[in-house]
Amino acid sequence: MTRGKYLIIALVLIVITGAVLFAMGRNSICQCGFVRLWSSDINGPENSQQVVDPYSFTHVLHGLGFYGLLHVVAPQISIPVRLLVAIGLEGGWEILENTNYTIDRYRTETVSLGYYGDSILNSLSDILMMIAGFYLAYKLRPSLTVLLFILIEIGLAFWIRDGLIINIIMLLYPLEALKQWQLGL
Repeated sequence: MTRGKYLIIALVLIVITGAVLFAMGRNSICQCGFVRLWSSDINGPENSQQVVDPYSFTHVLHGLGFYGLLHVVAPQISIPVRLLVAIGLEGGWEILENTNYTIDRYRTETVSLGYYGDSILNSLSDILMMIAGFYLAYKLRPSLTVLLFILIEIGLAFWIRDGLIINIIMLLYPLEALKQWQLGL
């Protein structure tokens, strides 16, 4: 298959994700009515609404992880097909993340007390951030990919008291002590 066909399939997957999110009633952009490239306040109303926010870095980690996972479980599959699988997985996560169940889970079990889901713009940007992470993992040596993953996780822990691993723990098996630390108590 040509590079152009892979690109078309990738775009179709991204458009399908956006269409499903639209059908779910997600806002296209921030309810504030304007678009910003960056939103830094993780507790503010623009978090997960603008193009990029601190949680966008967790989607880079998704890309690093998907690349590594697919390299281990499906090494016979070409890199472009692995990327399409990763885009499908990320799109599926964006849809699941924006269900009422997951939004309510975030609000009750994590530090994201005011979370009300992502805008479609933010979700599509998160997919692009995952692609960037996947590409980095493809280009870097495995040891550098692992180091990058660790550095991003540590950076997020110090910066926003959250990260991909903390997020997963708090969604699947919430720990009150971890939540208190996240809240700065």
